[in-house]
Amino acid sequence: MTPSAELRRLEEQLARLPLRAVACSGGVDSLTLATVAHRADASGTVVVHSVTPAVPAAATARVLQAAAAEGWDLRTVRSGEFDDPAYLSNPRNRCYVCKSHLYDAMTSLVSAAGSTRTLLSGANTDDLGEYRPGLIAAAERGVRHPYVEAGIGKAGVRAIAGGLGLDCADLPASPCLASRLYVGTEVTPTRLRAVEVGEALVTRHTGIRVVRCRVRDDEVRIEVGDTDRHRVDAVVVRAVLSGMRTVDPSVRTARLDEEPYRPGRAFELTPVAR
Repeated sequence: MTPSAELRRLEEQLARLPLRAVACSGGVDSLTLATVAHRADASGTVVVHSVTPAVPAAATARVLQAAAAEGWDLRTVRSGEFDDPAYLSNPRNRCYVCKSHLYDAMTSLVSAAGSTRTLLSGANTDDLGEYRPGLIAAAERGVRHPYVEAGIGKAGVRAIAGGLGLDCADLPASPCLASRLYVGTEVTPTRLRAVEVGEALVTRHTGIRVVRCRVRDDEVRIEVGDTDRHRVDAVVVRAVLSGMRTVDPSVRTARLDEEPYRPGRAFELTPVAR
């Protein structure tokens, strides 16, 4: 099969970074980047994954599965953001605080191995049009974004993954679980676990793949695409509330959001009053 233009451009960027460490969260962007980098030069590529309550268990499982299948040199790290009150308070720039801890921990881990490697992220050109304070943390630490440098957006990433026959090619976007909490709603491992359970229940009952159980203080707002809203009935809402309360009793109510799913909703409303 002839390599796609996107794949060739990506490989050209990676060739300029012969010693690299790929930050892999378990989403399609980072899984594809890690795979391409490793296949291009296994000896020059290390893959790093953070094990944290903010990363869904399914994402960590995908990373471990891909590492075993591809033979990655995989390192895991604990990024430590849950030890920082600035992160737990969930300010508007929470992603900056989180990525600062993440990239510092990954850089320290890789440096301890005795090699100077460039840390790479899976950010693509579509991310540049969204509110992404984590990109500031990346810039401050010299993290490189090969997709951005190659002019590749989300569709291009999926095209690369599909061309390589990767299982993640059609994986729905799923940022960290903390992105489900409205600004000002405290971040706790228990709350994030409840979110993970709630979203799994919606998918189990309805088959909907893109779902967000956003939490604002003690209320859950279920977000799905406009064409899927009719599938989230009272039975589903009750199941979500019951399942999430089993994990986090502080959750009191749940409802289908008045608006359809849209990325970044948790940043848009007035922060929860503390």
